[in-house]
Amino acid sequence: MGSGSSTGGEPVSQCTISLIEPVEKDQDGVGGNSPVNRGAFATTPQDRLRILQTYRRIAMVGLSSNEFRPSHYAALYLIAEGYDVIPVNPREKSILGRESYPSVAAVPGGVEVVDIFRESAAVPPIVEEAIAIGAKVVWMQLGVVNEEAARRARDAGLEVVMDRCMKIEHARFFGGLNTIGMNTAVISSRRRPVTQGK
Repeated sequence: MGSGSSTGGEPVSQCTISLIEPVEKDQDGVGGNSPVNRGAFATTPQDRLRILQTYRRIAMVGLSSNEFRPSHYAALYLIAEGYDVIPVNPREKSILGRESYPSVAAVPGGVEVVDIFRESAAVPPIVEEAIAIGAKVVWMQLGVVNEEAARRARDAGLEVVMDRCMKIEHARFFGGLNTIGMNTAVISSRRRPVTQGK
C-alpha cells in the first residue's frame, strides 16, 4: 500500500482536517490543493453541490464498524443528514444497524453514488461494479486517486469526484466547517437549505 493507506485498507487522511496547515487564498475548500484540481478530473463546487442535492442513496465501499475510522464518522454524518448509506464491506455483517454487503453488485435496489473508502489500487473493480449497476456517480475519498478508473467511469457516463470527502463537502455547503474557522470557499452570508431528504 502507498503512504496514504493504513493497514486496514482505508487511507489514513480521509475526511480528516488539519488545523495547522496554511490555507491558500485560492484554495477550493478542504482538498482544494489536490493535484486532481489541475487535471482532467477537476470538479467545481457547483458540480459537487449538485451531486449532494440530487443523489441520496450511497453505497459506501470500505465502511468500517470501528467508530474511530474516518469512514464510520462520515457515514454517521451523512445518515444524520438524511442520506441512505449502505455499507459495503465483506468483513462485516452489519454496520450502524444496517446490513453490510460484500460488494456493490450485491446491494439490492440500486445505488446512485458509490463512495470509495479504499486504497487507490482497489478502485478499478469497484468502478466496474458501479458501471454495471447503473450508478450515477463514483466518489473517491480524500487520498484516493485513480485516473484510469476515473476515465473508465466517465467514459461510461458516470460523474466522477476524486480526492474529496462527501462529509466535508456537505459541511462546506450546508454549514459546519465554517464554525471552526475553516476556509470553505463558499462566499455567502446564508447557509443553503437542504432541499431533499430532510
